[in-house]
Amino acid sequence: MSTASPVADGGDEDPAAPPGRRFEPDLRSMTRINLRPIASPMPLGFFTIAIASVMTGCLQLGIFDEAARAAVAFTVLPAFVLQLLVSMLAFGARDVIAATLMAVFAGSWLPYSLIMLSGAADGLRVLGVFNLALLCFGALMTAVTRPKRALWLVLAVSLPRWATTGLSGLTGAEWLTRTSGALGLVVALVAMYTAFALMLEDMRSEQVLPIGRSGPAHLAVEGDLAVQLRNLERQAGVRRTL
Repeated sequence: MSTASPVADGGDEDPAAPPGRRFEPDLRSMTRINLRPIASPMPLGFFTIAIASVMTGCLQLGIFDEAARAAVAFTVLPAFVLQLLVSMLAFGARDVIAATLMAVFAGSWLPYSLIMLSGAADGLRVLGVFNLALLCFGALMTAVTRPKRALWLVLAVSLPRWATTGLSGLTGAEWLTRTSGALGLVVALVAMYTAFALMLEDMRSEQVLPIGRSGPAHLAVEGDLAVQLRNLERQAGVRRTL
């Protein structure tokens, strides 16, 4: 997280300036950019995806009866709050890709929970269209998350689940619902591994389990401080406009 503030707030009068106008000195040499390290929120985000995916997957597979829809919705609802928190922390850590992904995941749990709890008319068809919209979002995100192989892998296994969930909601096909439930368990496994690997890495300050970072994502972890601060003055929160 970074903030920029001038350490001097005054200026001297310029004799050559027109009367009534004040000369402001160049403040760039007197500006400090402060960075505040935070604990990585990503393990929490991925563990949340894993747990919520297990609950919804079990419902789709028929492990829970239809009467358990409300109970499943109550267990999934906290995922909205947790992943929204992860997204806010990721924005503060200047990781727009992780923040955007976690925010959208958070937004996906809330309507699911509310529709399951309320039993809204035609709710499954509405969720079907919603999941197809998530599919489009995920397809676009996979194009920019490849250097972050952990995020990319979770997205890659989420895409077919969103597709089957969307189609099952629109068509009501039982086999698509079961397939979506099985894919939900696959998403949970991948997210659980990713969360555990990131947590070990953060605790030991080195990669323990393979995550597959490349390019800028690899340099962000393995590079020196100069790499971390490159172009910092042009990043959001420091520059004047987004």
